[in-house]
Amino acid sequence: MELKYFRLIKTIAEEGNLANSSERLFLTQSALSHQLKDLEERLGFKVFHRSRNKWELTAEGTELYKLAKKLFSSIDESFNTIKHIKEGSKGSIKLSAECQSFFHSIPSFVQKMGLLYPEIDIDISLGATHQTISQVLSNDIDIAIVTSKPESEELSSIPVFKDEIFVLMHKEHPLNNLEYLDAGHFGDVHLLINSFPLDGVAVYEYFLKPNNIHPIKISAIPFTEISLSMITANMGVMCAPKWQLSSFKLSKELVFKRIGKHGLKRTHYLVVKKENQNKKYIHDFISSFQEDFLE
Repeated sequence: MELKYFRLIKTIAEEGNLANSSERLFLTQSALSHQLKDLEERLGFKVFHRSRNKWELTAEGTELYKLAKKLFSSIDESFNTIKHIKEGSKGSIKLSAECQSFFHSIPSFVQKMGLLYPEIDIDISLGATHQTISQVLSNDIDIAIVTSKPESEELSSIPVFKDEIFVLMHKEHPLNNLEYLDAGHFGDVHLLINSFPLDGVAVYEYFLKPNNIHPIKISAIPFTEISLSMITANMGVMCAPKWQLSSFKLSKELVFKRIGKHGLKRTHYLVVKKENQNKKYIHDFISSFQEDFLE
């Protein structure tokens, strides 16, 4: 039974006559009468008792009217739910990353999100990357990408990406003859990093600091291209995951060396306040990020 017939029964029952029903349904009385006659022939029973001034439901018609009310109530409820979902899909997300490596790949992801979810506005925060957790807690940032799982009960941490950090050096560097580098080998190197403080540099935080090793010289260079030029001139080394450098044309004179016998590996987490995690636009962002980065 088509939806139009349920609408017809509901309207006539509520209006009590064809004249008012005709105005409400934007159909002529003749068209309504024809539709009702067609329906009753298909059903094999009368839906209304007709009189000149009043149309009343038959027993069978009353059951169809009850069903019509339930049907249209469910439809209205579903569309209200859809409306709320769509409203929840709108929002702004302030995003930052503890590891600056991610800033090489985030812009392309944000561009993709702009096509899939144009109602989500993503603002990338490049400053104070070593304070991302406190910024999430203070609502200055909505989502942070970090490599250490925070312990705060207010936060939810979603593992999204695993990688390994290597040392990039010139093939004529004295340490190139080693299979891998121990912490002690860093004592005599010129280490190129993106920025201070050192506690935000993964190789220092997770490898050198625990072994009480400090490189003889450290230079903060925010531009990867310059760091690569210096390494090509054998003026220092840098530590980075290989994927971070995939968009750069590396000299054939450069080589990657493993850090430690088993490698310096890490897990990246998306961190968000638990109270915000189930917001529709936040959930959509996290799901899309996982699809792009999860290994």
